[in-house]
Amino acid sequence: MNYIQFKEKFQKYGVFSIADIRLLEPNFDKKQLTQWFKKGYIQRVARGYYIFSDLPLNEQTLFFIANTVYSPSYVSFESALSYYGFIPEGVYSITSATTKKTATLRNALHTTFFYHTIKPALFFGYHLAQYHGRTIRMAEPEKTILDYFYIHSHLNTLEDMEGMRFNEQECTESIDSQKLFRYLEEFHSPALEKRIHHFLTSIDYAEHHRN
Repeated sequence: MNYIQFKEKFQKYGVFSIADIRLLEPNFDKKQLTQWFKKGYIQRVARGYYIFSDLPLNEQTLFFIANTVYSPSYVSFESALSYYGFIPEGVYSITSATTKKTATLRNALHTTFFYHTIKPALFFGYHLAQYHGRTIRMAEPEKTILDYFYIHSHLNTLEDMEGMRFNEQECTESIDSQKLFRYLEEFHSPALEKRIHHFLTSIDYAEHHRN
């Protein structure tokens, strides 16, 4: 199989693995990947995972790659806070929740993928977003907040919340408080309940102060 034939067959994957190739081409010679990598036709994004070098890299594409190379996982924490406009700062790494062990993946894309472990019982509260025919697992706004404060247990006071400079308008418009508290019950954590109370107080104060 030459490169043009290979690309026609696997371009739709977005991210492809050696396992994906072997499913369709059991006799594929892995040395060809090494040759195409050296020629700059493909890039390695994680061990055993590749993309074509001309794949447009934007936020959604990086989210899809993050989902694929370490599964099961969904985008959450800082990346989702930025995606929803809850925080003013841009995020230059992709942060995800996983039931596997915590991991950091660095690659030639100049993007670092961080994966934080959560309990299997907490692996919920994400939706399936569609982008160019590909599915991205993204935390819902409510689960994003809960995941973030679950991991960042050092943020314990109202002053800590105010220091985050949350966009109160985006938060109040996007977060369903009933869903937030329903999801919160699944964590069984009084400490997290306290942090969420401080968070809600901080955005409520900021909203009223702004008005």
